[in-house]
Amino acid sequence: MNRIYSDRSLHLSQSSKLKSNNITQEKAANNFKELLKKELADGGSLKLSKHAAKRLQSRNIGFTNQDINKLETAIDKAKSKGAKESLILIDDNAFIVSIKNNTVITAMDKDSMEDNLFTNIDSAIIMK
Repeated sequence: MNRIYSDRSLHLSQSSKLKSNNITQEKAANNFKELLKKELADGGSLKLSKHAAKRLQSRNIGFTNQDINKLETAIDKAKSKGAKESLILIDDNAFIVSIKNNTVITAMDKDSMEDNLFTNIDSAIIMK
């Protein structure tokens, strides 16, 4: 059996790091999907577009029940003011939401928001 000895430490290759990161991203997206499915089963009306699901997964945006509640509260506030498309900021994440359809259109994290222009929205809601 051949053995290789070296004084250098072993580092993961870039592709290994990406594979590991993708597994983490998939878990976060699956967590959110499960929470959303539960919310919908419990009578919630929040929907997630395919585009938003991809963005949540690729940007590794995790969600808790509290985050979903904040999102629903923001949607209710926007509805009461007659908004149609809103930017909703929750912690370090931003969501573009179709208020009339109760659908999250896209999602981004803090890094993705930098130097970004938000168009086709008629309101912004900041939730703490």
